[in-house]
Amino acid sequence: MRKFALLVVLGLLSACAQTSAQSQPPQVAASCAAPLRPALELNLYFGRDKPGGVVSEAEWATFLAQEVTPRFPDGLSVINVAGQSRGAAGPIERERTKLLVIVVFDPPAHQPKVVAIIDAYNKRFAQNSVFRTEHAVCASA
Repeated sequence: MRKFALLVVLGLLSACAQTSAQSQPPQVAASCAAPLRPALELNLYFGRDKPGGVVSEAEWATFLAQEVTPRFPDGLSVINVAGQSRGAAGPIERERTKLLVIVVFDPPAHQPKVVAIIDAYNKRFAQNSVFRTEHAVCASA
């Protein structure tokens, strides 16, 4: 019984630690070997299906030029990927996707820019969301 109680307590402490870590804002890497510097990599996945069709390459290029590049003029990468997710009804849905990769050296400053890009994409192309990940990296420009 004591072993079971200890396992329960350890499980609860672990859950608290995970919750606390998840609620913290993303941080850059603690240390990096020169010439690399601590940075944050942002990954935004833009699904291209929209009501009545697909976001075309021309529409994407216009969106990139108008909404993304002005906010992140120092550089970014765009990769065509084949995305899939489970839809609300349960089946797997597949969709052409644009993966936008941006590395930033000023972590808190990027947040409003990313939110503005996501909001603009959702409004312009009648989307529900843009999948987003962020993680610490070491980088050099």
